[in-house]
Amino acid sequence: MSRIFLASRNAKKIGEMQRILAEHLPDIEVVGLDDVPAYDEPVEDQPTFEGNALLKARAGAQVTGLPTIADDSGLCVDALNGMPGVLSARWSGPPKSDDRNNDLLLAQLSDVPDPRRGAHFACAIALVHPDGRELVVHGRMDGRIVRELRGSGGFGYDVVFVAEEHATAGPDGVGLTSAELDPAEKDRISHRGRALRELAPRVADFLS
Repeated sequence: MSRIFLASRNAKKIGEMQRILAEHLPDIEVVGLDDVPAYDEPVEDQPTFEGNALLKARAGAQVTGLPTIADDSGLCVDALNGMPGVLSARWSGPPKSDDRNNDLLLAQLSDVPDPRRGAHFACAIALVHPDGRELVVHGRMDGRIVRELRGSGGFGYDVVFVAEEHATAGPDGVGLTSAELDPAEKDRISHRGRALRELAPRVADFLS
């Protein structure tokens, strides 16, 4: 079995990448930060998703000696001029908290009418080999921000985001949030899923 390192401790994110990569590489094993010796993780101080993804992937490949995947993604809200963007994970300040981030976002959008609540998730995924080869792919998922938390799946802002593909889904026709989708459907339409499906066929070259 081939091993690839994902520079993350997020068990849901590791599982998501394992599922999608396994569609193309059945013998792949994705390991996370808790599966390798501890090291000093770089500060995500770059102004772009791509910059932060490369920063993390380069550090992981250097320390572990494994081909390393790292991603940086975030929610870009039209009414907030594209914010929180690269600050998505720490939007409400330290320590990181999905609950506080979502509460702050809904408060900031409380007076914004539904037609102006457009948003999209953006993602950059970097793949870095210890021999110096690098590859970056991008993904995007368009949708809107709803007014209340819905669903128990996913992570981050999934509980307040309805993708365009599910804008009128659900029994009441108000749309299903990403947190209300089953994992396979979320993988199919998500920004990370789209980027990973582009990346997956090329991972084999890095593992050869």
